Amino acid sequence: MSDTTSPPQDFAATVEQLETIVERLESGELSLEDALTAFEQGVRLTRDAQQRLDSAELKVRALSEDSEGRLNVTPFTGPDAPKEAAEDDSKETPPW
Repeated sequence: MSDTTSPPQDFAATVEQLETIVERLESGELSLEDALTAFEQGVRLTRDAQQRLDSAELKVRALSEDSEGRLNVTPFTGPDAPKEAAEDDSKETPPW
């Protein structure tokens, strides 16, 4: 793993790379210097991932607003979700 590589362009690849770093750190087999380098890379990847999530949330909000700027929240029901669960979820308020 090179320290000079730029973060992956794909969010899933970023998460996968973070998981690999965590496994290496938890193994206890890295020297102090290598552990610090891996930790620094993990922090950079975490910040990048958080920035991507924040950007995605803003896009979803923008796409979910009605013409008056109010959020138009529709509960998500997966293909295996029972109908009663979908009705109960519609009564919840959004986290924002």
